[in-house]
Amino acid sequence: MAYDYALVHLKYTIPVAGLLTFILRPLLTKLDLYKTVTLILVAFFATLPWDSYLIRHGVWTYPRDAIAGPRLLGVPAEELFFFVIQTYITSMLYILLNKPILHAQFLTNREEASPASRRIRTVGQVFLVGCIAVGTSLVIKGGEGTYLGLILMWACPFTLLTWSLSGYFLIKLPLICVATPILAPTIYLWVVDELALGRGTWAIESGTKLGWRLWGSLELEEAIFFLVTNTLIVFGLVAFDRGLAVLHTSPEQYSHASQTPSPGLLIKALLTDPAKYDMERVRGIRESVETLRRKSRSFYLASSTFPGRLRIDLILLVADDLVDESRTESEALGWIDKLTGYLQLEYGPKGQLLSSKRYVGAFVGKNFPIATRSALMLLPTDLLPSRPLYELLEGFKMDLSFTNAGPKSMQFPIKDEADLETYAQRVASTVGELCLWLVFHHCDTKLPKYKESILVTAAQTMGHALQYVNIARDVLVDANMGRVYLPTNWLKAENLTPQDIIRDPKQPKVEKLRQKLLDRAFKEYKRSRDTMNILPREVRGPLIVAVESYMEIGRVLGEKTGVPSKTRPGRATVPRSRRIWVAWKNLWAAS
Repeated sequence: MAYDYALVHLKYTIPVAGLLTFILRPLLTKLDLYKTVTLILVAFFATLPWDSYLIRHGVWTYPRDAIAGPRLLGVPAEELFFFVIQTYITSMLYILLNKPILHAQFLTNREEASPASRRIRTVGQVFLVGCIAVGTSLVIKGGEGTYLGLILMWACPFTLLTWSLSGYFLIKLPLICVATPILAPTIYLWVVDELALGRGTWAIESGTKLGWRLWGSLELEEAIFFLVTNTLIVFGLVAFDRGLAVLHTSPEQYSHASQTPSPGLLIKALLTDPAKYDMERVRGIRESVETLRRKSRSFYLASSTFPGRLRIDLILLVADDLVDESRTESEALGWIDKLTGYLQLEYGPKGQLLSSKRYVGAFVGKNFPIATRSALMLLPTDLLPSRPLYELLEGFKMDLSFTNAGPKSMQFPIKDEADLETYAQRVASTVGELCLWLVFHHCDTKLPKYKESILVTAAQTMGHALQYVNIARDVLVDANMGRVYLPTNWLKAENLTPQDIIRDPKQPKVEKLRQKLLDRAFKEYKRSRDTMNILPREVRGPLIVAVESYMEIGRVLGEKTGVPSKTRPGRATVPRSRRIWVAWKNLWAAS
Protein backbone atom coordinates (compact mmCIF):
# COMPACT_ATOMS: atom_id res chain seq x y z
CA MET A 1 0.00 0.00 0.00
CA ALA A 2 2.93 2.38 0.56
CA TYR A 3 3.35 2.55 -3.18
CA ASP A 4 -0.17 3.62 -4.17
CA TYR A 5 0.91 7.06 -5.32
CA ALA A 6 3.93 5.64 -7.16
CA LEU A 7 1.61 3.18 -8.91
CA VAL A 8 -0.47 6.12 -10.19
CA HIS A 9 2.63 7.30 -12.04
CA LEU A 10 3.56 3.82 -13.26
CA LYS A 11 0.05 3.19 -14.62
CA TYR A 12 -1.06 6.59 -15.88
CA THR A 13 1.58 9.31 -16.25
CA ILE A 14 4.83 7.56 -17.20
CA PRO A 15 3.29 5.52 -20.08
CA VAL A 16 1.77 8.67 -21.62
CA ALA A 17 5.09 10.52 -21.26
CA GLY A 18 6.87 7.54 -22.83
CA LEU A 19 4.47 7.41 -25.78
CA LEU A 20 4.83 11.13 -26.48
CA THR A 21 8.61 10.85 -26.22
CA PHE A 22 8.63 7.96 -28.71
CA ILE A 23 6.48 9.88 -31.20
CA LEU A 24 8.49 13.08 -30.81
CA ARG A 25 11.96 11.53 -30.53
CA PRO A 26 13.00 12.15 -34.17
CA LEU A 27 11.51 15.65 -34.12
CA LEU A 28 12.99 16.86 -30.85
CA THR A 29 15.80 19.40 -31.06
CA LYS A 30 18.15 20.79 -28.45
CA LEU A 31 15.92 23.86 -28.38
CA ASP A 32 12.84 21.75 -27.61
CA LEU A 33 14.63 20.04 -24.73
CA TYR A 34 15.95 23.39 -23.47
CA LYS A 35 12.43 24.80 -23.56
CA THR A 36 10.97 21.79 -21.74
CA VAL A 37 13.64 21.69 -19.03
CA THR A 38 13.22 25.44 -18.47
CA LEU A 39 9.45 25.04 -18.01
CA ILE A 40 9.93 22.06 -15.70
CA LEU A 41 12.31 24.02 -13.47
CA VAL A 42 9.99 27.03 -13.37
CA ALA A 43 6.98 24.82 -12.59
CA PHE A 44 8.85 22.87 -9.93
CA PHE A 45 10.14 25.85 -7.96
CA ALA A 46 6.92 27.85 -8.38
CA THR A 47 4.74 24.97 -7.16
CA LEU A 48 6.93 23.59 -4.36
CA PRO A 49 6.37 26.36 -1.76
CA TRP A 50 2.65 26.56 -2.59
CA ASP A 51 2.19 22.81 -2.30
CA SER A 52 4.21 22.77 0.91
CA TYR A 53 1.91 25.45 2.36
CA LEU A 54 -1.18 23.40 1.53
CA ILE A 55 0.21 20.30 3.20
CA ARG A 56 1.46 22.11 6.31
CA HIS A 57 -1.93 23.80 6.75
CA GLY A 58 -3.90 20.61 6.29
CA VAL A 59 -5.55 21.42 2.95
CA TRP A 60 -4.04 18.35 1.30
CA THR A 61 -3.24 15.13 3.12
CA TYR A 62 -1.61 11.87 2.10
CA PRO A 63 -2.24 8.63 4.02
CA ARG A 64 1.00 7.20 5.31
CA ASP A 65 0.28 3.88 3.63
CA ALA A 66 -0.09 5.57 0.18
CA ILE A 67 3.37 7.18 -0.16
CA ALA A 68 6.89 5.79 -0.02
CA GLY A 69 8.12 8.25 2.59
CA PRO A 70 10.79 10.72 1.27
CA ARG A 71 9.66 14.37 1.40
CA LEU A 72 10.97 17.83 0.54
CA LEU A 73 9.50 20.68 2.62
CA GLY A 74 6.77 18.24 3.58
CA VAL A 75 5.90 17.41 -0.04
CA PRO A 76 6.09 13.67 -0.88
CA ALA A 77 8.53 12.55 -3.56
CA GLU A 78 5.63 11.26 -5.67
CA GLU A 79 4.01 14.71 -5.63
CA LEU A 80 7.32 16.32 -6.60
CA PHE A 81 7.49 13.93 -9.53
CA PHE A 82 3.95 14.99 -10.50
CA PHE A 83 5.23 18.58 -10.95
CA VAL A 84 7.80 17.26 -13.40
CA ILE A 85 5.75 14.64 -15.29
CA GLN A 86 2.69 16.87 -15.82
CA THR A 87 4.84 19.69 -17.18
CA TYR A 88 6.68 17.23 -19.40
CA ILE A 89 3.51 15.66 -20.85
CA THR A 90 1.88 19.02 -21.58
CA SER A 91 5.11 20.42 -23.06
CA MET A 92 5.58 17.41 -25.35
CA LEU A 93 2.01 17.68 -26.65
CA TYR A 94 2.43 21.42 -27.22
CA ILE A 95 5.71 20.89 -29.09
CA LEU A 96 4.18 18.15 -31.25
CA LEU A 97 1.20 20.29 -32.28
CA ASN A 98 3.32 23.40 -32.86
CA LYS A 99 6.06 21.76 -34.96
CA PRO A 100 4.44 22.70 -38.29
CA ILE A 101 3.92 26.31 -37.15
CA LEU A 102 6.40 29.09 -37.95
CA HIS A 103 5.76 31.28 -34.91
CA ALA A 104 7.48 34.32 -36.38
CA GLN A 105 4.50 34.94 -38.70
CA PHE A 106 2.20 35.47 -35.69
CA LEU A 107 4.14 38.33 -34.11
CA THR A 108 2.00 41.43 -33.86
CA ASN A 109 1.49 44.57 -31.79
CA ARG A 110 -1.39 46.72 -30.64
CA GLU A 111 -1.32 48.89 -33.76
CA GLU A 112 -1.69 45.89 -36.08
CA ALA A 113 -3.98 43.82 -33.86
CA SER A 114 -7.64 43.73 -34.84
CA PRO A 115 -10.25 45.41 -32.59
CA ALA A 116 -11.52 41.93 -31.68
CA SER A 117 -8.02 40.87 -30.53
CA ARG A 118 -7.67 44.02 -28.43
CA ARG A 119 -11.04 43.36 -26.79
CA ILE A 120 -10.20 39.70 -26.09
CA ARG A 121 -6.88 40.66 -24.50
CA THR A 122 -8.54 43.32 -22.32
CA VAL A 123 -11.39 41.00 -21.28
CA GLY A 124 -8.82 38.33 -20.38
CA GLN A 125 -6.89 40.77 -18.19
CA VAL A 126 -10.05 41.93 -16.43
CA PHE A 127 -11.15 38.32 -15.88
CA LEU A 128 -7.80 37.32 -14.39
CA VAL A 129 -7.69 40.37 -12.13
CA GLY A 130 -11.20 39.43 -10.99
CA CYS A 131 -10.05 35.85 -10.28
CA ILE A 132 -7.17 37.18 -8.18
CA ALA A 133 -9.60 39.35 -6.21
CA VAL A 134 -12.02 36.44 -5.68
CA GLY A 135 -9.18 34.18 -4.61
CA THR A 136 -7.87 36.75 -2.13
CA SER A 137 -11.35 37.19 -0.69
CA LEU A 138 -11.84 33.43 -0.27
CA VAL A 139 -8.50 33.00 1.49
CA ILE A 140 -9.16 35.91 3.86
CA LYS A 141 -12.62 34.54 4.62
CA GLY A 142 -11.23 31.04 5.21
CA GLY A 143 -13.35 27.93 5.59
CA GLU A 144 -14.72 25.98 2.67
CA GLY A 145 -13.45 28.30 -0.06
CA THR A 146 -9.82 28.24 1.14
CA TYR A 147 -8.45 25.69 -1.35
CA LEU A 148 -10.12 27.35 -4.35
CA GLY A 149 -8.90 30.75 -3.16
CA LEU A 150 -5.32 29.49 -2.81
CA ILE A 151 -5.43 28.06 -6.35
CA LEU A 152 -6.63 31.38 -7.80
CA MET A 153 -4.20 33.49 -5.76
CA TRP A 154 -1.27 31.33 -6.81
CA ALA A 155 -2.01 30.65 -10.49
CA CYS A 156 -3.77 33.78 -11.76
CA PRO A 157 -0.91 36.31 -11.24
CA PHE A 158 1.41 34.13 -13.37
CA THR A 159 -1.33 33.68 -15.96
CA LEU A 160 -2.01 37.44 -16.01
CA LEU A 161 1.70 38.14 -16.55
CA THR A 162 2.06 35.77 -19.51
CA TRP A 163 -1.30 36.86 -20.98
CA SER A 164 -0.33 40.53 -20.76
CA LEU A 165 3.06 39.89 -22.37
CA SER A 166 1.96 37.49 -25.11
CA GLY A 167 -1.80 37.94 -25.44
CA TYR A 168 -1.85 39.30 -29.00
CA PHE A 169 0.60 36.62 -30.12
CA LEU A 170 -1.37 33.87 -28.40
CA ILE A 171 -4.68 35.01 -29.89
CA LYS A 172 -3.25 34.82 -33.43
CA LEU A 173 -1.94 31.27 -32.99
CA PRO A 174 -4.12 28.46 -34.42
CA LEU A 175 -6.61 27.49 -31.72
CA ILE A 176 -5.76 23.78 -31.92
CA CYS A 177 -2.10 24.54 -31.10
CA VAL A 178 -3.06 26.23 -27.82
CA ALA A 179 -6.36 24.68 -26.70
CA THR A 180 -5.49 21.02 -27.31
CA PRO A 181 -2.34 20.90 -25.12
CA ILE A 182 -4.38 22.55 -22.35
CA LEU A 183 -7.59 20.51 -22.58
CA ALA A 184 -6.28 17.05 -23.51
CA PRO A 185 -3.91 16.66 -20.51
CA THR A 186 -6.47 18.34 -18.26
CA ILE A 187 -9.25 15.88 -19.09
CA TYR A 188 -6.86 12.94 -18.83
CA LEU A 189 -5.60 14.09 -15.42
CA TRP A 190 -9.19 14.62 -14.26
CA VAL A 191 -9.76 10.91 -14.87
CA VAL A 192 -6.52 9.99 -13.08
CA ASP A 193 -7.36 12.29 -10.16
CA GLU A 194 -10.88 10.87 -9.84
CA LEU A 195 -9.42 7.36 -9.61
CA ALA A 196 -6.81 8.45 -7.04
CA LEU A 197 -9.32 10.31 -4.86
CA GLY A 198 -11.62 7.32 -5.01
CA ARG A 199 -8.81 5.03 -3.83
CA GLY A 200 -7.75 7.44 -1.10
CA THR A 201 -4.26 7.97 -2.56
CA TRP A 202 -4.60 11.63 -1.55
CA ALA A 203 -7.39 13.67 0.00
CA ILE A 204 -8.66 17.23 0.41
CA GLU A 205 -9.80 18.08 3.91
CA SER A 206 -13.53 18.76 4.13
CA GLY A 207 -13.19 22.08 5.96
CA THR A 208 -11.25 23.74 3.12
CA LYS A 209 -13.25 22.65 0.07
CA LEU A 210 -16.66 23.57 -1.31
CA GLY A 211 -17.75 19.93 -1.56
CA TRP A 212 -18.87 20.22 -5.20
CA ARG A 213 -17.94 17.37 -7.54
CA LEU A 214 -17.76 17.29 -11.32
CA TRP A 215 -18.35 13.55 -11.34
CA GLY A 216 -17.59 10.64 -9.05
CA SER A 217 -14.88 11.65 -6.57
CA LEU A 218 -13.49 14.55 -8.66
CA GLU A 219 -13.67 17.71 -6.57
CA LEU A 220 -14.32 21.05 -8.31
CA GLU A 221 -11.09 22.47 -6.89
CA GLU A 222 -9.03 19.60 -8.29
CA ALA A 223 -10.62 20.04 -11.72
CA ILE A 224 -9.80 23.77 -11.65
CA PHE A 225 -6.27 23.03 -10.39
CA PHE A 226 -5.41 20.82 -13.38
CA LEU A 227 -7.02 23.27 -15.82
CA VAL A 228 -5.09 26.27 -14.51
CA THR A 229 -1.77 24.42 -14.18
CA ASN A 230 -1.93 23.17 -17.77
CA THR A 231 -2.92 26.68 -18.84
CA LEU A 232 0.13 28.03 -17.02
CA ILE A 233 2.41 25.53 -18.75
CA VAL A 234 1.06 26.30 -22.22
CA PHE A 235 1.07 30.06 -21.66
CA GLY A 236 4.68 29.75 -20.49
CA LEU A 237 5.60 27.83 -23.65
CA VAL A 238 3.81 30.44 -25.78
CA ALA A 239 5.78 33.21 -24.06
CA PHE A 240 8.98 31.24 -24.71
CA ASP A 241 8.08 30.89 -28.40
CA ARG A 242 7.26 34.58 -28.66
CA GLY A 243 10.69 35.43 -27.30
CA LEU A 244 12.26 33.10 -29.87
CA ALA A 245 10.14 34.64 -32.64
CA VAL A 246 11.42 38.10 -31.70
CA LEU A 247 15.03 36.83 -31.83
CA HIS A 248 14.48 35.09 -35.17
CA THR A 249 12.82 38.07 -36.86
CA SER A 250 15.35 40.62 -35.57
CA PRO A 251 18.72 39.47 -36.99
CA GLU A 252 20.16 42.98 -36.92
CA GLN A 253 19.19 43.62 -33.28
CA TYR A 254 20.05 40.11 -32.08
CA SER A 255 22.74 39.11 -34.56
CA HIS A 256 24.58 36.73 -32.24
CA ALA A 257 21.61 34.78 -30.86
CA SER A 258 22.43 31.07 -30.76
CA GLN A 259 20.08 28.16 -31.44
CA THR A 260 19.60 27.89 -27.64
CA PRO A 261 19.64 31.51 -26.39
CA SER A 262 20.36 32.26 -22.76
CA PRO A 263 17.44 32.92 -20.38
CA GLY A 264 18.59 36.53 -20.09
CA LEU A 265 18.45 37.06 -23.85
CA LEU A 266 15.04 35.40 -24.04
CA ILE A 267 13.68 37.65 -21.30
CA LYS A 268 15.12 40.68 -23.09
CA ALA A 269 13.41 39.61 -26.32
CA LEU A 270 10.15 38.89 -24.47
CA LEU A 271 10.19 42.37 -22.94
CA THR A 272 10.98 44.09 -26.25
CA ASP A 273 8.41 46.79 -26.93
CA PRO A 274 6.07 45.35 -29.61
CA ALA A 275 5.91 48.80 -31.19
CA LYS A 276 9.56 48.23 -32.18
CA TYR A 277 8.89 44.98 -34.04
CA ASP A 278 9.93 44.99 -37.69
CA MET A 279 6.40 44.42 -38.96
CA GLU A 280 7.51 44.76 -42.59
CA ARG A 281 9.70 41.71 -42.08
CA VAL A 282 6.92 39.85 -40.25
CA ARG A 283 4.47 40.59 -43.09
CA GLY A 284 7.03 39.38 -45.63
CA ILE A 285 7.41 36.14 -43.69
CA ARG A 286 3.61 35.68 -43.59
CA GLU A 287 3.33 36.19 -47.35
CA SER A 288 6.15 33.74 -48.03
CA VAL A 289 4.64 31.09 -45.75
CA GLU A 290 1.29 31.35 -47.54
CA THR A 291 2.98 31.12 -50.94
CA LEU A 292 5.00 28.07 -49.92
CA ARG A 293 1.99 26.34 -48.36
CA ARG A 294 0.11 26.81 -51.63
CA LYS A 295 3.07 26.03 -53.89
CA SER A 296 4.62 22.95 -52.28
CA ARG A 297 3.01 21.09 -49.39
CA SER A 298 5.94 18.65 -49.33
CA PHE A 299 8.53 21.36 -48.78
CA TYR A 300 6.26 23.22 -46.38
CA LEU A 301 6.01 20.09 -44.23
CA ALA A 302 9.76 19.54 -44.45
CA SER A 303 10.45 23.17 -43.51
CA SER A 304 8.90 22.57 -40.09
CA THR A 305 11.92 20.47 -39.12
CA PHE A 306 14.46 23.27 -39.70
CA PRO A 307 15.56 25.50 -36.82
CA GLY A 308 14.62 29.19 -36.36
CA ARG A 309 16.36 31.63 -38.66
CA LEU A 310 17.39 28.96 -41.16
CA ARG A 311 13.73 28.00 -41.61
CA ILE A 312 12.76 31.63 -42.20
CA ASP A 313 15.53 32.22 -44.75
CA LEU A 314 14.72 28.98 -46.60
CA ILE A 315 11.03 29.92 -46.82
CA LEU A 316 11.94 33.38 -48.12
CA LEU A 317 14.20 31.77 -50.72
CA VAL A 318 11.78 29.26 -52.24
CA ALA A 319 8.48 31.14 -52.00
CA ASP A 320 8.65 33.36 -55.10
CA ASP A 321 5.79 32.99 -57.59
CA LEU A 322 6.08 36.07 -59.80
CA VAL A 323 7.10 34.33 -63.02
CA ASP A 324 5.07 31.15 -62.44
CA GLU A 325 1.84 33.11 -62.05
CA SER A 326 2.28 35.41 -65.04
CA ARG A 327 -0.67 35.31 -67.39
CA THR A 328 1.18 36.22 -70.63
CA GLU A 329 4.65 35.83 -72.10
CA SER A 330 5.22 39.57 -72.12
CA GLU A 331 4.26 39.82 -68.45
CA ALA A 332 6.65 36.98 -67.53
CA LEU A 333 9.49 38.55 -69.56
CA GLY A 334 8.81 41.81 -67.79
CA TRP A 335 9.18 40.15 -64.40
CA ILE A 336 12.41 38.43 -65.48
CA ASP A 337 13.83 41.78 -66.60
CA LYS A 338 12.83 43.40 -63.31
CA LEU A 339 14.26 40.52 -61.29
CA THR A 340 17.49 40.85 -63.28
CA GLY A 341 17.54 44.54 -62.42
CA TYR A 342 16.96 43.66 -58.77
CA LEU A 343 19.92 41.25 -58.76
CA GLN A 344 22.15 43.79 -60.49
CA LEU A 345 21.34 46.33 -57.79
CA GLU A 346 21.97 43.77 -55.06
CA TYR A 347 25.20 42.35 -56.49
CA GLY A 348 26.46 44.77 -59.09
CA PRO A 349 27.50 43.88 -62.65
CA LYS A 350 30.30 41.54 -61.46
CA GLY A 351 28.16 39.65 -59.00
CA GLN A 352 29.73 41.25 -55.93
CA LEU A 353 27.32 42.16 -53.17
CA LEU A 354 26.65 45.88 -52.88
CA SER A 355 25.38 47.73 -49.81
CA SER A 356 22.87 50.04 -51.49
CA LYS A 357 19.75 48.80 -49.70
CA ARG A 358 18.18 52.22 -50.09
CA TYR A 359 18.37 52.00 -53.89
CA VAL A 360 17.20 48.39 -53.86
CA GLY A 361 14.21 49.37 -51.72
CA ALA A 362 13.28 52.17 -54.10
CA PHE A 363 13.58 49.85 -57.12
CA VAL A 364 11.47 47.10 -55.51
CA GLY A 365 8.84 49.61 -54.37
CA LYS A 366 8.56 51.02 -57.88
CA ASN A 367 8.60 47.77 -59.89
CA PHE A 368 6.99 45.00 -57.85
CA PRO A 369 3.50 44.41 -56.45
CA ILE A 370 2.92 44.93 -52.74
CA ALA A 371 2.45 41.20 -52.10
CA THR A 372 6.02 40.40 -53.22
CA ARG A 373 7.98 43.44 -52.06
CA SER A 374 8.62 42.23 -48.54
CA ALA A 375 9.89 38.81 -49.66
CA LEU A 376 12.33 40.40 -52.12
CA MET A 377 13.60 42.90 -49.61
CA LEU A 378 14.04 40.14 -47.03
CA LEU A 379 15.80 37.69 -49.38
CA PRO A 380 19.13 37.05 -47.60
CA THR A 381 21.31 38.00 -50.57
CA ASP A 382 24.21 38.77 -48.23
CA LEU A 383 24.42 35.02 -47.54
CA LEU A 384 23.99 33.85 -51.16
CA PRO A 385 26.22 33.84 -54.25
CA SER A 386 24.77 35.58 -57.29
CA ARG A 387 25.49 32.89 -59.93
CA PRO A 388 22.70 30.44 -58.96
CA LEU A 389 20.17 33.29 -58.85
CA TYR A 390 21.06 34.41 -62.36
CA GLU A 391 20.95 30.77 -63.51
CA LEU A 392 17.47 30.47 -62.04
CA LEU A 393 16.31 33.34 -64.23
CA GLU A 394 17.74 31.51 -67.26
CA GLY A 395 15.56 28.56 -66.28
CA PHE A 396 12.52 30.83 -66.26
CA LYS A 397 13.46 31.92 -69.78
CA MET A 398 13.51 28.27 -70.87
CA ASP A 399 9.92 27.99 -69.62
CA LEU A 400 8.96 30.96 -71.79
CA SER A 401 10.53 29.41 -74.87
CA PHE A 402 7.54 27.06 -75.00
CA THR A 403 5.39 30.10 -75.73
CA ASN A 404 7.75 31.12 -78.50
CA ALA A 405 7.60 27.61 -79.97
CA GLY A 406 3.80 27.66 -80.01
CA PRO A 407 1.48 24.64 -79.82
CA LYS A 408 1.82 23.86 -83.56
CA SER A 409 5.60 24.10 -83.68
CA MET A 410 7.70 20.96 -84.10
CA GLN A 411 10.54 22.58 -82.12
CA PHE A 412 10.26 22.39 -78.33
CA PRO A 413 13.11 23.54 -76.08
CA ILE A 414 13.74 20.14 -74.40
CA LYS A 415 15.11 18.27 -77.41
CA ASP A 416 17.20 15.63 -75.65
CA GLU A 417 18.66 14.51 -72.31
CA ALA A 418 21.25 17.28 -72.36
CA ASP A 419 18.52 19.95 -72.58
CA LEU A 420 16.59 18.16 -69.85
CA GLU A 421 19.62 18.23 -67.55
CA THR A 422 20.33 21.88 -68.36
CA TYR A 423 16.77 22.83 -67.48
CA ALA A 424 16.87 20.86 -64.21
CA GLN A 425 20.24 22.44 -63.38
CA ARG A 426 18.81 25.93 -63.83
CA VAL A 427 15.48 25.62 -62.04
CA ALA A 428 16.22 23.06 -59.32
CA SER A 429 19.95 22.52 -58.79
CA THR A 430 20.35 26.26 -58.26
CA VAL A 431 17.75 26.23 -55.48
CA GLY A 432 19.43 23.23 -53.82
CA GLU A 433 22.79 25.01 -53.90
CA LEU A 434 21.32 28.23 -52.49
CA CYS A 435 19.68 26.27 -49.66
CA LEU A 436 23.07 24.79 -48.80
CA TRP A 437 24.73 28.19 -48.54
CA LEU A 438 22.09 29.18 -46.00
CA VAL A 439 22.71 25.93 -44.12
CA PHE A 440 26.46 26.57 -44.04
CA HIS A 441 25.88 30.04 -42.60
CA HIS A 442 23.31 29.17 -39.94
CA CYS A 443 24.74 25.89 -38.65
CA ASP A 444 26.71 25.97 -35.43
CA THR A 445 28.83 23.12 -36.84
CA LYS A 446 31.18 24.44 -39.52
CA LEU A 447 32.44 22.12 -42.25
CA PRO A 448 35.79 22.33 -44.05
CA LYS A 449 35.64 23.88 -47.52
CA TYR A 450 36.26 20.60 -49.34
CA LYS A 451 33.20 19.02 -47.69
CA GLU A 452 31.12 22.07 -48.59
CA SER A 453 32.20 21.61 -52.24
CA ILE A 454 31.24 17.92 -52.17
CA LEU A 455 27.84 18.80 -50.74
CA VAL A 456 27.21 21.55 -53.31
CA THR A 457 27.94 19.10 -56.14
CA ALA A 458 25.62 16.53 -54.54
CA ALA A 459 22.90 19.18 -54.15
CA GLN A 460 23.12 19.96 -57.85
CA THR A 461 22.77 16.29 -58.73
CA MET A 462 19.86 15.90 -56.31
CA GLY A 463 18.27 18.95 -57.94
CA HIS A 464 18.15 16.99 -61.22
CA ALA A 465 16.36 14.13 -59.46
CA LEU A 466 13.78 16.39 -57.82
CA GLN A 467 13.06 18.25 -61.05
CA TYR A 468 12.63 15.04 -63.01
CA VAL A 469 10.06 13.93 -60.43
CA ASN A 470 8.36 17.30 -60.78
CA ILE A 471 8.18 16.94 -64.57
CA ALA A 472 6.88 13.35 -64.30
CA ARG A 473 4.15 14.47 -61.93
CA ASP A 474 3.05 17.46 -63.99
CA VAL A 475 2.75 15.97 -67.48
CA LEU A 476 -0.99 16.67 -67.57
CA VAL A 477 -0.72 20.13 -65.96
CA ASP A 478 2.06 21.15 -68.36
CA ALA A 479 0.20 19.80 -71.40
CA ASN A 480 -2.79 21.96 -70.51
CA MET A 481 -0.38 24.94 -70.64
CA GLY A 482 0.97 23.86 -74.04
CA ARG A 483 4.25 22.63 -72.56
CA VAL A 484 6.01 19.28 -72.88
CA TYR A 485 9.17 18.79 -70.83
CA LEU A 486 9.70 15.19 -71.92
CA PRO A 487 12.67 15.17 -74.35
CA THR A 488 11.56 15.31 -77.97
CA ASN A 489 13.94 12.49 -78.95
CA TRP A 490 12.20 10.24 -76.38
CA LEU A 491 8.86 11.08 -77.99
CA LYS A 492 10.23 10.37 -81.46
CA ALA A 493 11.35 6.90 -80.36
CA GLU A 494 7.70 6.21 -79.44
CA ASN A 495 6.39 7.73 -82.72
CA LEU A 496 5.04 10.73 -80.83
CA THR A 497 5.37 14.48 -81.17
CA PRO A 498 4.94 17.14 -78.47
CA GLN A 499 1.58 17.98 -80.05
CA ASP A 500 0.43 14.38 -79.45
CA ILE A 501 1.18 14.80 -75.74
CA ILE A 502 -0.69 18.11 -75.61
CA ARG A 503 -3.71 16.55 -77.31
CA ASP A 504 -3.78 13.41 -75.15
CA PRO A 505 -1.48 13.50 -72.10
CA LYS A 506 -3.15 10.39 -70.61
CA GLN A 507 -2.31 7.95 -73.42
CA PRO A 508 -0.48 4.71 -72.45
CA LYS A 509 2.80 5.72 -74.12
CA VAL A 510 2.99 8.75 -71.83
CA GLU A 511 3.00 6.48 -68.80
CA LYS A 512 5.93 4.56 -70.27
CA LEU A 513 7.86 7.81 -70.76
CA ARG A 514 6.93 8.96 -67.24
CA GLN A 515 8.43 5.78 -65.81
CA LYS A 516 11.57 6.29 -67.91
CA LEU A 517 11.93 9.78 -66.45
CA LEU A 518 11.34 8.49 -62.93
CA ASP A 519 14.04 5.86 -63.45
CA ARG A 520 16.41 8.65 -64.42
CA ALA A 521 15.31 10.63 -61.34
CA PHE A 522 16.04 7.77 -58.94
CA LYS A 523 19.41 7.12 -60.61
CA GLU A 524 20.43 10.73 -59.89
CA TYR A 525 18.96 10.44 -56.39
CA LYS A 526 21.09 7.37 -55.61
CA ARG A 527 24.21 9.14 -56.86
CA SER A 528 23.86 11.91 -54.28
CA ARG A 529 21.81 10.50 -51.38
CA ASP A 530 24.69 9.00 -49.37
CA THR A 531 26.63 12.27 -49.53
CA MET A 532 23.95 13.86 -47.35
CA ASN A 533 25.34 11.88 -44.41
CA ILE A 534 28.23 14.35 -44.11
CA LEU A 535 25.84 17.24 -43.45
CA PRO A 536 26.00 18.74 -39.93
CA ARG A 537 23.83 16.73 -37.58
CA GLU A 538 21.50 19.61 -36.69
CA VAL A 539 20.34 19.94 -40.33
CA ARG A 540 20.97 16.45 -41.71
CA GLY A 541 17.54 15.14 -40.74
CA PRO A 542 15.56 18.16 -41.96
CA LEU A 543 17.34 18.23 -45.34
CA ILE A 544 16.86 14.48 -45.79
CA VAL A 545 13.16 14.97 -45.01
CA ALA A 546 12.96 17.74 -47.63
CA VAL A 547 14.46 15.42 -50.25
CA GLU A 548 12.59 12.26 -49.26
CA SER A 549 9.25 14.10 -49.08
CA TYR A 550 9.67 15.09 -52.71
CA MET A 551 11.05 11.77 -53.90
CA GLU A 552 8.02 10.11 -52.29
CA ILE A 553 5.99 11.80 -55.03
CA GLY A 554 8.04 9.80 -57.51
CA ARG A 555 7.40 6.62 -55.56
CA VAL A 556 3.61 7.08 -55.51
CA LEU A 557 3.70 7.88 -59.23
CA GLY A 558 5.53 4.62 -59.85
CA GLU A 559 3.10 2.72 -57.62
CA LYS A 560 0.11 4.65 -59.02
CA THR A 561 -1.04 5.33 -55.43
CA GLY A 562 -1.04 9.14 -55.52
CA VAL A 563 -4.13 11.12 -54.57
CA PRO A 564 -5.48 14.04 -56.62
CA SER A 565 -4.30 17.46 -55.50
CA LYS A 566 -7.07 19.66 -54.08
CA THR A 567 -5.40 22.84 -55.32
CA ARG A 568 -3.91 21.78 -58.70
CA PRO A 569 -6.22 19.65 -60.87
CA GLY A 570 -4.34 16.95 -62.78
CA ARG A 571 -1.52 16.77 -60.25
CA ALA A 572 -1.01 13.70 -58.05
CA THR A 573 0.24 14.16 -54.52
CA VAL A 574 1.27 12.02 -51.55
CA PRO A 575 -1.43 11.25 -48.96
CA ARG A 576 -0.93 13.34 -45.83
CA SER A 577 -0.51 10.34 -43.52
CA ARG A 578 2.23 8.99 -45.79
CA ARG A 579 4.02 12.36 -45.89
CA ILE A 580 4.05 12.42 -42.09
CA TRP A 581 5.34 8.84 -41.95
CA VAL A 582 8.14 9.62 -44.43
CA ALA A 583 9.19 12.64 -42.39
CA TRP A 584 9.07 10.74 -39.09
CA LYS A 585 11.00 7.65 -40.20
CA ASN A 586 13.74 9.65 -41.94
CA LEU A 587 14.19 11.96 -38.98
CA TRP A 588 14.37 8.90 -36.72
CA ALA A 589 17.02 7.30 -38.96
CA ALA A 590 19.06 10.52 -39.05
CA SER A 591 18.90 11.17 -35.30
